[in-house]
Amino acid sequence: MTAAGLEFIGQVEVAVGLPLVVGAGPAGERRIVPILGGQVSGPRLAGEILAGGADFQVIRPDGVTEIVARYTLRLADGALVYVVNRGIRHAAPEDMARLLRGEPVAPERVYFRTAPVFETAAPQHAWLHRSLFVGFGERRPDSVLVRIHAV
Repeated sequence: MTAAGLEFIGQVEVAVGLPLVVGAGPAGERRIVPILGGQVSGPRLAGEILAGGADFQVIRPDGVTEIVARYTLRLADGALVYVVNRGIRHAAPEDMARLLRGEPVAPERVYFRTAPVFETAAPQHAWLHRSLFVGFGERRPDSVLVRIHAV
């Protein structure tokens, strides 16, 4: 058996608001980052990211951030797609501190991977239900970029 190839399907560029810091709980520090909107563009996905989603995060005691982002896409043909994008992000402690302060960090210094799952009622996009996807993320001071590939 050979290793699976990756097919680039598109990238999401999400504008985010200031995090709401819930505080330290049993699993770590909980934060909720509002999703303000954005764009999705690529060979198989194109459209907009609707405002109203959020990125629910837990920063574990070991410094790893667990991410569960929930948001909605409106594709160019008007179809709505619900997205649940789970992942993890980690870097050296000084780089994570800079990210948490909203400062830029070179993407190659941060491990940021996700596994988006898509749900839609639009038959023309039912292909989204039949594959696994992996995202390669980049956190910027006021946005997030995730390049999504089908496995």
